[in-house]
Amino acid sequence: MPTDAENQTNGSDGVAGDDEHVITLQVRRRSAGTRLDKFLRNRFPRMSRTHLQRLIKDGGVTVNGLPTKASYEPADGDTIEVVVPPPEPTGVVPEDIPINVIYEDDHMLAINKQTNIICHPARYGQTGTLANALTHYAQSLSHTTDDFRPGIVHRLDKNTTGVMLVAKCDEAHWRLSLQFERRTIQKTYIAIVEGSPPLDGDVIDQPMANNPIIRDRYITPGRDTAKLFFKEAVTRYTVLERFNGFTFVQLSPKTGRTHQLRVHMSSIGFPIFGDTHYGGHYFSERDLTLVPTASTDPLFPYQALHARRIEFRHPIKETPLMIEAPIPAQFQNVLDLLRAHRSK
Repeated sequence: MPTDAENQTNGSDGVAGDDEHVITLQVRRRSAGTRLDKFLRNRFPRMSRTHLQRLIKDGGVTVNGLPTKASYEPADGDTIEVVVPPPEPTGVVPEDIPINVIYEDDHMLAINKQTNIICHPARYGQTGTLANALTHYAQSLSHTTDDFRPGIVHRLDKNTTGVMLVAKCDEAHWRLSLQFERRTIQKTYIAIVEGSPPLDGDVIDQPMANNPIIRDRYITPGRDTAKLFFKEAVTRYTVLERFNGFTFVQLSPKTGRTHQLRVHMSSIGFPIFGDTHYGGHYFSERDLTLVPTASTDPLFPYQALHARRIEFRHPIKETPLMIEAPIPAQFQNVLDLLRAHRSK
């Protein structure tokens, strides 16, 4: 809308492309004497000052029909024409990435997520994500407020494997989301941890907050953390099998915080096998077997954590449903080595 500082009209002079348009601004006395880039920033708040400076430099902005510099200070009565570029495209680019679908119907699907793949892009044009693969695979996916997360109801970490639910329609999406919000969905993970917990099972009730020093990491309360904003986080663990130096555990999160299981197991002194972000270590076949000729390559160059099972009500049919993801071969190999060489 025009303001009392300038008149604004839309038009086209043949310079703009099909998806561009020209906006004409008439400078009034109140706005005179302001740098051109700052003047435009106030009129186009969705465009950054850097973007506007580049637009001016490239000739996309003229004053009285002539190109100028970002530092120019428009005078009362100047006519400014701005070739507004088309908005950046949104949405996810389909990409033919193999995914392992373990359940599918008309309303939803479930996949067994592989390692080394993030769930969705952070910007347009980013590829190699699960959202890219899903957009290629499915004829329809639910829409969300974030164009980069079609169908994605919940997420797993980049290198966490296992079952993950995807909605094909909006109704299925919000009904599944409601189950997550109400904590009626039961998720069961399995992991191999370092050390041997003294109890066969326990509840870890430790709130979590963003690490103030390391981006994309999380912490539990400790020294000098009083000013941080902590959120409730609760995990139940159960010992499934004990080995010399390691333990096979089942993990059941009661809340859904990012990195929750990894942070919680580390917080009680039993980090997940291979999780170097939270105190774990890489181990090779030689480390586990003590055989001098065995391989020294890491068996798990990331956390040995797998989303094994999920139990919920079908979002449309409302019938109970349980979906399991097979244990990955790499995970099973570590268990086999521990059973053969580290059994108690």
